[in-house]
Amino acid sequence: MASSSSTLVAGLTAAAVATVGLLGYRASANVPSGLGRAHAGVVSAPATKAPRDKKNPAALPGGSGKGERVVYSVDDDRVWLVGANGRTMRTFKVTPGTVDPLPGTYVVTSRAAAVTGTDGAPIEHVVRFAGVNGVTVGFSAAVDGSTSAPDSSVRTGGIRQSRADGDAMWIFATIGEPVVVIR
Repeated sequence: MASSSSTLVAGLTAAAVATVGLLGYRASANVPSGLGRAHAGVVSAPATKAPRDKKNPAALPGGSGKGERVVYSVDDDRVWLVGANGRTMRTFKVTPGTVDPLPGTYVVTSRAAAVTGTDGAPIEHVVRFAGVNGVTVGFSAAVDGSTSAPDSSVRTGGIRQSRADGDAMWIFATIGEPVVVIR
């Protein structure tokens, strides 16, 4: 009897392992393009600063990609939400953290509706897309609406935006959405 129960347990274990393996394979086969990349991986990197329209500094910089995407300028502290047609749907200023991502194309890797920021402030609509030396980089809005500069002695990748801009980012930038970082 002990032999038949151990055979049964071995058979059930083998079936469970095979099922988990099959489900894992099916899940990996259906991962959206770019989502399977390392969280901090750069998909591509532009070589130079994207050209700007000197008459309209809020205009979408040339050379900032194609198609639907988020564009973030680390030099101008500005974000553009760009529709599939290539037109800017919204643009706004942000307050960067103390750690900037390198120029390149990333994808949104995770999101959180509400968490506590590195500075201890309650934040919402967190959209993460990169990592730099162990520091996660992403957009967020402070619940109290503040966008003040972070404490320079703390390494933070939080890019603060107003609550209204945070709402727009949350709706626009879902998992897998490209984020193009430019100078």
